[in-house]
Amino acid sequence: INLSTFNLEFEPVTNLRLLTGISYRTLSSALPEAFNLDYIDPSSPTGISSVTKDFEFNSTLIYTPKKRTIGFGVERRNINYDYSTLLLSYTKGMSGFFDSGFDYEKFQFSYTQPWKLGFGRLLSSVEIGKTFGTVPLGLLSVVPGNQTFFTLFNTFPNLNFYEFVTDTYASMHFEHNFNGRLFARIPVVRKWNLREIVGLRGVWGELSNANKLLSSATNIPLMAPTDRIYWEYSVGVGNIFRIFRIDFNFRGNYLDNPDARPFGITGSFGFSF
Repeated sequence: INLSTFNLEFEPVTNLRLLTGISYRTLSSALPEAFNLDYIDPSSPTGISSVTKDFEFNSTLIYTPKKRTIGFGVERRNINYDYSTLLLSYTKGMSGFFDSGFDYEKFQFSYTQPWKLGFGRLLSSVEIGKTFGTVPLGLLSVVPGNQTFFTLFNTFPNLNFYEFVTDTYASMHFEHNFNGRLFARIPVVRKWNLREIVGLRGVWGELSNANKLLSSATNIPLMAPTDRIYWEYSVGVGNIFRIFRIDFNFRGNYLDNPDARPFGITGSFGFSF
């Protein structure tokens, strides 16, 4: 990826941020034999191009009601984490600039909300997105699979990278921390101050025939979770030795996909006050 950007950010009123900018990037594969970004290009002598050139204008609105901070400007620090986050993004791809070859529009909306309940804390996230226009694989919306060993919210730890590719999608993630409500009932375990965590996540998406045809030269199978919502669930334990967390992740369906992973273990570590 070769990326150049210019961005401006404004905060006209408290907790409302407006971001706008332009970017130019070129995408190509570092290992074409295993993974390539080839797409059909009638203007190429071979009829196929391996480098994606993209010039785009983007604007984003982020609203965080009830967020409280201390300090000023870039030195501000959050003093609460129970606020919601609403994000609305618009991207316009423009062909002809620096050999950029694609005209398209992208819309994205997400809503993240923590909930304080009587039996713990629930973190929820909902996201929808749509791409208008025909674009190659490098510019499509890939469902974020997670093949690392780390627990990352808003990703799918039992999905492989590029297992699902979409131009229209809707996803949701739920993670509930019981804050030790269950472990506190077990006499010996109670002393360890462990935290029980459960998660549920799902995504639906589709990919148009035009986009499938454009990227038909790639060696990546293009598939979207259209017929059924792809879903996963997890159970985990946090506050292990006060710094570690471990999650056991289970795949709910699409078990017949190539190299599908029905089960996985991820973890994280860090201090929280």
